[in-house]
Amino acid sequence: MAGNERQRAALLGVALALCLASLSAGLAALPECPIQMRDVTRTTGITFVHTDGSYGNRYVFEPMTGGVALFDYNNDGLLDIYFVSGRPLRGAKPDATAKNRLYRNDGNFKFTDVTDGAAVGGTGYALGVAIGDYNNDGYLDIYVNNLGPNVLYRNNGNGTFADVTREAGVACPDKVGAGTDFLDIDGDGSLDLFVGCYVKWSYESRDVRKTRNGVPVYPGPRNYPPSSNFLYRNNGNGTFTDVSAASGMAAHLGAAMGTVCADYDNDGDTDIFVANDEWPNFLFRNDGTGRFEEVALLSGIAFSFDGNRKGSMGMACGDYDNDGRLDFHVTAFQTEMATLYRNLGNGLFEDVTHQTGAGQGTLPCVTWGNGLVDFDNDGHKDIFMACGHLDDNVERFDSTTTYAERNLLLRNNGQGRFVNVSDQCGDGLAVTLSSRGAAFGDLDNDGNVDAVVLNSRREPTILRNVSNTGNHWIQIEPRGVKRNLFGVGSRVKVVAGDLTQIGEVHSGQGYQGHFGMRLHFGLGKRDRIDRIEVRWHGGSAEVFENVRVDQIVTLTQGTGKPGQPPPAAKPPSKGRS
Repeated sequence: MAGNERQRAALLGVALALCLASLSAGLAALPECPIQMRDVTRTTGITFVHTDGSYGNRYVFEPMTGGVALFDYNNDGLLDIYFVSGRPLRGAKPDATAKNRLYRNDGNFKFTDVTDGAAVGGTGYALGVAIGDYNNDGYLDIYVNNLGPNVLYRNNGNGTFADVTREAGVACPDKVGAGTDFLDIDGDGSLDLFVGCYVKWSYESRDVRKTRNGVPVYPGPRNYPPSSNFLYRNNGNGTFTDVSAASGMAAHLGAAMGTVCADYDNDGDTDIFVANDEWPNFLFRNDGTGRFEEVALLSGIAFSFDGNRKGSMGMACGDYDNDGRLDFHVTAFQTEMATLYRNLGNGLFEDVTHQTGAGQGTLPCVTWGNGLVDFDNDGHKDIFMACGHLDDNVERFDSTTTYAERNLLLRNNGQGRFVNVSDQCGDGLAVTLSSRGAAFGDLDNDGNVDAVVLNSRREPTILRNVSNTGNHWIQIEPRGVKRNLFGVGSRVKVVAGDLTQIGEVHSGQGYQGHFGMRLHFGLGKRDRIDRIEVRWHGGSAEVFENVRVDQIVTLTQGTGKPGQPPPAAKPPSKGRS
């Protein structure tokens, strides 16, 4: 008997060893996720904490703040970070720490809070933000879309900003803010301004109180009148003219959230796409003179494939399948898949969410900030989505979701499909908070695109991309001369052997935020670029050759030669507009 037991134990041991060996071999055979994102928030020096100003009244806009912007405010070649925040609402206790925050990038993922010295903290309740050089002085300015009057900060070129809202004429009062964008609507080289608006609301509005199973919840946009959006034409002298009615924009009512301005039909002018919350999306087609026709329904992008309107949130733009046409990705509310719209050409889109897998993991979540970004430099754009419910007590009436959620990362396999790798790409995707805006850019200039996520009522999440694929890349900063100096609206094509990619310079995208004025292209193992073609917005086309891989390069209009970023412009004289 004892011998049999020993024999049985030996056999079990052999079987166990074989099983473990088989399991190890199987695990070893699994491809390791090439994308690795590390949470480095605590070591960055960033101490910003977001507030939505809530204190129990559950105003409809509280969960909607806010966006985040990545841009180089001081022209030192490093991307800085601007976070927006709410403020204490009427009846709440004052909080002097509740303000927007600008962090200067000091290199190596270290940041310094320069808000007070730069004078960009603001006093309004902020929701959206966009960046652009509205006065063509070579420095990027900030526009903040608030609850109530908005703010335009002119960059003085010496590390400070001036509030020029009143003289510019872009306060846009008495509305709830949303996404906002700079764009050149008529090709004159001066950046105009699109301002998205959510719903019509004021403290004197009818007080909407809602419950689910006896639990208080936030009302939705359908409980309030919809709003039209604003369009301001740049007069070229530091002032703007409201052309919302004349352009055709004011005739359309919705509840704007994320926005992006892009040339979806490849006709050389910039169109406007608006993600509406519980209303059909808007697609405003530009006739080239700054007049717009709303064509979302005809284009197939107003609804999802089943004809339903969604609680659309964030708006990302990029060519995910490298066919030379810009596609759109739109995040959505819980039980609604985030949607990927493939650009078919001829002004038409197709909802390809199901066949591509682009909606994986999104049904239980509310998804907000998003980006079509090549995180592993393989030449194919991946999808990042910031997640988090708007009701902080959702677990009391819904067991299928939670207020705090992990964010999502879907890898593009290069064959028309996305794979959910959120559990495989490092501790950066293990962070569990209620996220809102997200922005993407190479914060340390190492060739990998990093991510910054704004979390509601909490500290942000700073994700360092530590992917080590050995893939090549190129980052491109188009530079105009005399006007539209940062090339907003310009289209860039990079040809490297069998891989052809396009990118377009946008001001404002994602969820009420801003990123991507420096265009990034992963090249895979291709170590040579055949040519780069630039279609300058409002101007001619140009070809650049002999461009090396693995560098950040400036392409200046009219030179035909790649170069390093131009030196910073001289600080402007006092009193200029």
